[in-house]
Amino acid sequence: MDQKTLLNEGLAQKLIRYAMIDTQSDENTGVTPSTPGQHKLAAMLADELKTLGLQEVKIDQFGFVTALLPGNAGKGRPVVGFLAHMDTVPGVPGKNVKPMVHQKYAGGDLHLPHGRVAVADNPLLAEAVGHDIITSDGSTLLGADNKAGVAEIMEAVCRMIKDPSMVHGDLKIAFTPDEEIGSGIGHFDVTGFGADVAYTLDGSAPGELEYENFNAANVTVVIKGVSTHTGTARNVMVNAVHLVSELVASVPAVMRPETTDGYLGFIHPNSIEGNVEEVRLQILLRDFDDQGIEDKKKLLSTLVNSLEARYPSCQATIETTGGYQNMRKIIEQHPKVVELATKAIEETGLKAQYRPIRGGTDGARLTYQGLPCPNLFTGGINFHSRTEWASVQWMEKATATVINLARLWAAEKK
Repeated sequence: MDQKTLLNEGLAQKLIRYAMIDTQSDENTGVTPSTPGQHKLAAMLADELKTLGLQEVKIDQFGFVTALLPGNAGKGRPVVGFLAHMDTVPGVPGKNVKPMVHQKYAGGDLHLPHGRVAVADNPLLAEAVGHDIITSDGSTLLGADNKAGVAEIMEAVCRMIKDPSMVHGDLKIAFTPDEEIGSGIGHFDVTGFGADVAYTLDGSAPGELEYENFNAANVTVVIKGVSTHTGTARNVMVNAVHLVSELVASVPAVMRPETTDGYLGFIHPNSIEGNVEEVRLQILLRDFDDQGIEDKKKLLSTLVNSLEARYPSCQATIETTGGYQNMRKIIEQHPKVVELATKAIEETGLKAQYRPIRGGTDGARLTYQGLPCPNLFTGGINFHSRTEWASVQWMEKATATVINLARLWAAEKK
């Protein structure tokens, strides 16, 4: 694709092009990027960045695409990074995405060839009447998470290139792999990236500005029972399948994802495999507060110990397999990153909406690696779903927010 086309195609077409590439991640491959489609999109984005004239464009061994848009505001300005992830979530069909544009949405349910986006399930649709709405055909997800963010960063770069009067310092761009499975950003070369502050574009509703996220602990509970022939099992067999069922049932009903929201944490049995002799149960522990996550660890330990006390022949162990921390405590040491993001959003006519992330982002990991990195909205809604949708007008606001941030940071001293 030539430079003129890239500069003038617009946001919607960028999202459509990127969405049609299958980039679902896969936690079972053991490599980064975990899937060939991410390599394909990385190569496409690197080629487009080179065509646009950016400098230092490269794809590293882990599939990270990075580039530099040199500043025009003079020396001594902070270097600002903008990041979005290339992969889409596994578990929902993401191959052969067929984007559809519903121009000047008139209200009511959006009827798709393979389903519908119901107003009852998507209250934000009422705020998008008159907008151009992009969906899939209903048989797959759209992939606005996070290709809306990719498109917005690329479009912001295009607009700054087209209009040299837009003031900005040096801007570093990064497109990252395997965010959805949590295994990509750990390979990112933060020092080599060279940004002083950064922002991920991986949020949802218009105006969202997120700088706090769950503390997370991922654990595996292994329960070992006693197997014997079912015909002579009385007083001998200890069925690990039954035991794990009791453990799951003992999680308080008020501590589940489906019964919590806002700042309430949870204990979530996420996957299970095994047989009579041994069962492995993966559990996600989440809480915004440090003490809250410790309390959930203690509760789980109590429940497991209780199981062993009731069934002395069984053995149960808890292994921590991963996790991440709330970035708020670090971001609060760098108030300017939130202050300027708030101003950038409100200059678009939106009100900044501060919301806790009930999950984690690449930005949270980057913040703990020394790069303060809040998360910005994209205008994509209902992520991880076949009824995912994006408002082009809200995507325009996100693009404008990036451009505003570039200008605001250019007025600061390094």
